[in-house]
Amino acid sequence: MIIKPVVKGVVARNAHPTGCRQAIINQIDYVKAEKPIVNGAKKVLILGASSGFGLASRISLAFGGAAADTIGVSFERGPSEKGIGTAGWYNNIFFREEAEKQGLIAKNFVGDAFSPQTREQVIDYIKSEFGGKLDLVIYSLATGVRPDPVTGELWRSSIKTIGEPVTGPTINIETDTMEQMTVGTATDEEIDATEKVMGGDDWASWIEILSEADVLDKGCKTLAYSYIGAKSTYPIYHQGTLGRAKTHLHATGDMLNHKLAKIGGTAHVSVCKALVTKASVYIPAFSPYILALYKVMKEKGLHEGCIEQMQRLFAQRVYGDKSAIPVDNQRLIRIDDWELDAGVQNEVDKLIAKIAPDNFALIGDYQGYKTDFMQLNGFDLPGVDYQARVDFDSLCQLQP
Repeated sequence: MIIKPVVKGVVARNAHPTGCRQAIINQIDYVKAEKPIVNGAKKVLILGASSGFGLASRISLAFGGAAADTIGVSFERGPSEKGIGTAGWYNNIFFREEAEKQGLIAKNFVGDAFSPQTREQVIDYIKSEFGGKLDLVIYSLATGVRPDPVTGELWRSSIKTIGEPVTGPTINIETDTMEQMTVGTATDEEIDATEKVMGGDDWASWIEILSEADVLDKGCKTLAYSYIGAKSTYPIYHQGTLGRAKTHLHATGDMLNHKLAKIGGTAHVSVCKALVTKASVYIPAFSPYILALYKVMKEKGLHEGCIEQMQRLFAQRVYGDKSAIPVDNQRLIRIDDWELDAGVQNEVDKLIAKIAPDNFALIGDYQGYKTDFMQLNGFDLPGVDYQARVDFDSLCQLQP
């Protein structure tokens, strides 16, 4: 079969396995050529390891100097009568294959990171086959639904404003058009549910369970990823339900940092830059900002994708010869520093003011935006023959 991309709105309905493999190899090649991680983690658990910052973290820690053994937890779908499967399914497989070639452990758990069963399986594996201890836990889950651990009732997140509705442009990748949309105001229940799903509760729960199981080594670090953004995005992000959830995440980091101090450990939140990820394309009225940001940062030679961000984070901030991780006055690691540079933001603001439905593809970096989106799913990667037939039966034999 020949696999062609199927996109509906801002959702990719399929993936290209060969392209996913090439994307993994490209990221590995990048981190191998960069400033290496010194004194890095050796035994790492990554919750949300199959795409975006979680996957980039795994690649960076394994191949960017630390030579870390990793456990990845993700909820992905393999090939079946319903389709080819998700990009994350293949990312897990091809990362494991490349890591094992280097003699590294790369264990994949494909399942619900919120379920007690998955947690038990992970802990059992750490104790029996992973050396018994972790020195880094990364929380990078991006999901819209989380079950109440007590009642099983589902909490559903909402991307809405708090206070007044916001109307603004957004990009439809399927039709290559810019459309106006209004983001409504969240109810108190929606605010609370979004905080439950995207805040720090589950991160704290994982750390508590791992601590009780005595699988956190002395000096163990834990990291979660966040976004704050520029003032131009505040109405939809920072001042909306997403921002409220991130505030909760940041507070959780402080709480966990206090708890981990008893084993000499730390907990931090790293604030990353705006990027095209499977999660960010869903954020209404956010895409014009990314179009302008990409254009400006590329012109200035400052643009980074997930893998560049994570290699810089681990090599220059989290690990090395420093006595402490550098943070801001809210104890946040700011890897979004280049994005929020005053000169960058001044030019971004000017560009956003000019973007309109009839010129967004010319004024902003829409080609870069769309290419990043397609490459998340294994398409549009140089060097891949997309006319070559893919053997579906062979794909079905691959296991994470």
